[in-house]
Amino acid sequence: MVISTIELNVSAVEQVTVTLDALTVDLYDGRSLTVPLAWYPRLMNATESERQNWRLIGKGYGIHWEELDEDISVEGLLLGKPSGESQTSFKKWLSGRVSKSR
Repeated sequence: MVISTIELNVSAVEQVTVTLDALTVDLYDGRSLTVPLAWYPRLMNATESERQNWRLIGKGYGIHWEELDEDISVEGLLLGKPSGESQTSFKKWLSGRVSKSR
């Protein structure tokens, strides 16, 4: 059996930019990672203000959106991992947002 390992060179986050269709994370080592916003349904369904209200966590190796209860790690971005949230969980969260806005 062959076992392959992937070694990641993870750097801390310098800047986060969220547009209507993409999440871009600039790292201190000079790399920029851009992924489709559709990978993160909570960000996709957030207001502009909510998208811009992020903070770094885990010594800069993760990003947290308090109002959205969303966390994204640099490691997950480097591995190309979209949100692992189940449809059931996302629908429950989304329905809670609708009821709050009424």
